[in-house]
Amino acid sequence: MLTLLKNTQLYAPSKMGKKDILIANDKIIAIEDNLSEFENIYVKIIDAEGKIVTPGLIDQHIHVIGAGGKEGFGSMTPEVKLSELIACGTTTVCSLLGTDGTARNIRTLYAKVKGLNQEGISAYMFSGYYGMDTVTITESIQGDMLFIDKVLGVKIAISDIRSSYPSATDLVRKLRDIMVGGMVGGKKGILHIHLGNLPSKMDLLFELVNDFHFPIKHISPTHVGRSKELFDQAIEFAKLGGMIDITTAASQYTAPYKSVLYALEQGVDISKMTFSTDGHAGLTKFDEEGKAIGVRKAPIDKNLSETLLLIKEGKLSIEKAFQLVTSNPAENLGLKHKGSIKVGNDADFCFFDEDLTLTDVFAKGQQMMKNKKIIVKGNFEL
Repeated sequence: MLTLLKNTQLYAPSKMGKKDILIANDKIIAIEDNLSEFENIYVKIIDAEGKIVTPGLIDQHIHVIGAGGKEGFGSMTPEVKLSELIACGTTTVCSLLGTDGTARNIRTLYAKVKGLNQEGISAYMFSGYYGMDTVTITESIQGDMLFIDKVLGVKIAISDIRSSYPSATDLVRKLRDIMVGGMVGGKKGILHIHLGNLPSKMDLLFELVNDFHFPIKHISPTHVGRSKELFDQAIEFAKLGGMIDITTAASQYTAPYKSVLYALEQGVDISKMTFSTDGHAGLTKFDEEGKAIGVRKAPIDKNLSETLLLIKEGKLSIEKAFQLVTSNPAENLGLKHKGSIKVGNDADFCFFDEDLTLTDVFAKGQQMMKNKKIIVKGNFEL
């Protein structure tokens, strides 16, 4: 099936101006100023006149089978629905377990990831959870990296009272398995690291880079905006060449878009930062007086809203702001066919009107949202 997108104002995420885009099934096969020679009865034509077109958004830290549980079983959050992702322009996710690696099962996570792929978007995952005893599908980290198609790396927690207090030696041994498994399995391989609020902050990660000389591209810290002190340390990590992940729906000392602006002022390159939501993590709900009254799930639409705030309030260009949710997370995860609009890549797009309101979403060549209405939903949403 061929689809021709006409007259797009294309941000790939770099600004490309007015372009036509030709799609064959789920891939981009041509991008030109004018592709009118393909206008015939065998080609579906969509006129995107007046629409800003960006890559589909990537959320590299989201709990698609839910998380939570700190207030007991009743506080475990629900699964993510396909329509929730489409509604905020997210066409690619990388999911993971949280504090709990027992009630939340790694094989259940894999099944949900495969299900989301069947429903139309692209989904990946990390093995592991907070603890040192990495939960895997194949009984080993290297096995998961080699043989489980959707596993891109491993998660672990540091600087958190819920972590296993790993040493730098513990981490470098896991990194070795991730990297070697990735080499053979054709993946980049990353250790995705939850950062808590203990005073040790990112000290272990600097030890990995400075003392063990481990390649920084395989080390992926998240929740770096949890506190000002932690974020200042993250800035130094980024200046060493590392990618830092700013959580948009939780774990923040200030608005995430303001953290990005501050980092830019301190000399961090925009290519070294990503946004992720931590969507469907369990959060404490407070009343107007600040008293805890229950739990809630972290929203999954904050990547988009914080990106738009970067543009509207922070005066950052569209092409720079959208890097945090497109090309940068694709680079971090090692997804070469994602995050940018170019020939050979997956046909994932978001359309915006001139006010930057999301109007249309395509995932792997299929239109999922049309004129602000979701037209493809998950199997159990119908």
